Amino acid sequence: MEREPHNARDPRIEAALTAARLYYLQDRTMEAIAREMRVSRSSVSRLLSQARDAGIVDIQINSPLAHGGGLEARLHDRFGITAHVVPVPVRASEADRLDRVARTASHAVAQFVDSNMVVGVAWGSTLSVVSRHLPQKPTHNTIVVQLNGAGNTQTTGVEYSSEILQRFGTAFGAEVQQFPVPAFFDDPATRTAMWRERMTKRVLNLQARMDVAVFSVGSPSSDVPSHVYVGAYLDRDDYRSLAEDRAVGDVATVFFRGDGTWRDIRLNARSTGPSLDRLSRVPRRVCVVAGQHKLQSVRAALEAGIITDLVLDEALAEALTST
Repeated sequence: MEREPHNARDPRIEAALTAARLYYLQDRTMEAIAREMRVSRSSVSRLLSQARDAGIVDIQINSPLAHGGGLEARLHDRFGITAHVVPVPVRASEADRLDRVARTASHAVAQFVDSNMVVGVAWGSTLSVVSRHLPQKPTHNTIVVQLNGAGNTQTTGVEYSSEILQRFGTAFGAEVQQFPVPAFFDDPATRTAMWRERMTKRVLNLQARMDVAVFSVGSPSSDVPSHVYVGAYLDRDDYRSLAEDRAVGDVATVFFRGDGTWRDIRLNARSTGPSLDRLSRVPRRVCVVAGQHKLQSVRAALEAGIITDLVLDEALAEALTST
């Protein structure tokens, strides 16, 4: 559970390490630690929080329900995935629900990422929150690569997407590779030509080597729309086309139907996200979702077979297992 810090000479890190060892390894109470270290109890609490944030302490919970009849086991039996179900009060706001799920997801992702890996990251509202809660876990020779372009007719999208990627890069001490293309090309032929460029090929080759992919799902008909649906990425013709093609959701701007099919959805010919065939070859594919408004799209993503690990709130998990 405890890892040696990367900067042990920092007095604050040393104090956090001491508090962590006393609390987690010696089962001392915070009051006892406060007396021993000659600080206040609130200072001990802050030191323990600092130890978690700095990556000195990595807490893992092994749920006995994962092997029994709980929600996680039911989701595994039904969809063949590893589920991480987050308890959330029924009356919690959507913002609080997302924050709780994102906090759990950030620690799960930190467990999956290691040195010498390529980590693909999609941009969006959910991943933005996840990126803010990532614990520090220094690695070496790790690359974080953007899964899809973020530009549209009103903005390059670079600032929004790069903030998310940079937080991932900082958390893991990783190199960051952005994907400076639009979310959707105006013409499929433009994408075909752009995919032949050496600069673009370099990013696509990195995506082909991904060990972990982290993403959420969006829905064009949700009451709580995802970023791609409110950020001027789609026009009226796009929405009409998606409705005619019966699209119910997307991952990294690649759309799919309720049964998981996606290849003949017309907008996908202009999308810059990885095909679902390519995504499904990534060894670990972590999907983070919160709220029952994502029910239809996450169920469709499961049908498409593009998820290995699903981090979600309890109410959404219940809905998935009861339909």
